[in-house]
Amino acid sequence: MQRLTGAIINLTTTGMVPTKEMTPHVPVTVEEIVADVTRCVRLGANVVHLHARDSSGQPTYKQEVYARLIGGIREVFPDLVIGVSLSGRTHTEFMERADPLRLRGDVKPDLASLTLGSMNFAQSASVNSPDMIRRLAEAMTEADVKPELEVFDLGMINFAHYLIRKGTLRPPFYFNLLLGNIATAQARPAHLSQLVADLPPDSYWTAAGIGDGQLAMNALGLLFGDGVRVGLEDNIWFDAARTRLATNEALVARALQMAALFERPVASRLEVREALGLCP
Repeated sequence: MQRLTGAIINLTTTGMVPTKEMTPHVPVTVEEIVADVTRCVRLGANVVHLHARDSSGQPTYKQEVYARLIGGIREVFPDLVIGVSLSGRTHTEFMERADPLRLRGDVKPDLASLTLGSMNFAQSASVNSPDMIRRLAEAMTEADVKPELEVFDLGMINFAHYLIRKGTLRPPFYFNLLLGNIATAQARPAHLSQLVADLPPDSYWTAAGIGDGQLAMNALGLLFGDGVRVGLEDNIWFDAARTRLATNEALVARALQMAALFERPVASRLEVREALGLCP
C-alpha cells in the first residue's frame, strides 16, 4: 500500500454533537468555524472536515451555510482541502444529505463524507442504507467531489470493495478509520490493524479515535498511516482524566508535536491535493 511521506492533519472542527453547553470552545457559527479553521491551518492542518450549524446551533445540511463556510475559508487558504459532512445521523432524505454537493465554483467542496454502513452510537444511530450510500457516491462522481470514506468497522471496508468492483468508487481512495465508538471497532492496535490490512490498493488512510481513543489512534496514524483526523467532533477533552476541555488549536498542536517526535514531516496542502487526485 502506498504511503504519503508527509502526514495528513485532518481537522474536524465541530461535528454534530458538541454544543456550547458541553464546551465553550466548540465553534458553531460560520464566523467562529472560519476563525477556528484559520488558526489551525496556520499551525499546520492541511485538510478540514466541516459540519454546518444553523442560527440556533443545530446541524444543518443546507448548501447556503456550507457556501459561507467554504467561501470564508478559501478567502484565506484557496488551496486548502475542504470536506463537508453528508451525515445520516440527523438528516435522512437523499436530497437533504446531498445538498452540499450542488455547490459549484469557488465554494465547491473537494471532499464529502461517505459512511459505508449503518451503526449505533451511545445515544443515537446513523442510518446509511446500501441504496443511500450508492446514490451519494454517484452524486459525488457527478459533482467531481471525492468521497471521504468513513469506516467504523470491518464490514464497511468490505462494502467499499463491493462498490469498487461495481465501479462506483474510483482510486485513489481516502479512508478515515474511526475507532472507539461503543458499538463498532475499538481504539486498539489489533482492531486498527485488521481494518488497515483489508484496505484496497491505491488507498490513503488517516486514523481517528473517538473520545479517550483520540490520542492513541492519532499516534498510530502518524507512525504507520498517512496521518490523523483530530478535533472537537471526536473528543472535547484534552486529557484522559477529563480535567481540561480541549480546543481545536490544542489538539492540532499536539498532533504536530507527535509528528515531530516521530520525525514525520507534515504534508503541504499541495502534496495532499496531488496525492488525492484533486484539482489545483
